[in-house]
Amino acid sequence: MESRLAELHRRSRRILVIGAGGAGKSTFARRLGGALGIEVVHLDALYWKPGWVEPSKEEWAHTIERVLERDAWIMDGNYSGSLAPRIDACDVAIFLDLPRTTCIWRVLQRWAKYRNTTRPDMADGCREQLSFEFLAWIWNYPKRSRPKVVRRLEEDRNAGKAVYLRTSKQIESFLESAEKRGLF
Repeated sequence: MESRLAELHRRSRRILVIGAGGAGKSTFARRLGGALGIEVVHLDALYWKPGWVEPSKEEWAHTIERVLERDAWIMDGNYSGSLAPRIDACDVAIFLDLPRTTCIWRVLQRWAKYRNTTRPDMADGCREQLSFEFLAWIWNYPKRSRPKVVRRLEEDRNAGKAVYLRTSKQIESFLESAEKRGLF
């Protein structure tokens, strides 16, 4: 596995980080970007406008197109409507595939930490919030969203792009390797 990951690193300048809410995508992307010297793009910061206002579908599609044109990026976020072009454009897709209980716990911790403020990876004017709908989305992610993501990652044209990290220990080991040696 180490040689496969080293080969991915040598050719990877466009890295997609995906997973359920609370999986740690933004933290992972920041650390990986620091280790590899690649700009990090937080989709939440691009998507939302102040006051949690959504862009039009056309505006969002244009934003995604502009980011995908860049030579290098580490992009974190879900947004299933733009998943297909992002997977197609990336060199590697890192799927933080953690248990939903871990994700729920992390979201609760994040809410407590950033309540009444804006997270560093969020758009200005979008104070941290927590809703039953968001918690339900995370809880249902393994049955509703995950199968679609996995199916997309396993399509022939995406063969070999996916790296699945399923535990906090695997995630930490992956990041430590990148930080120490500049490779996966």
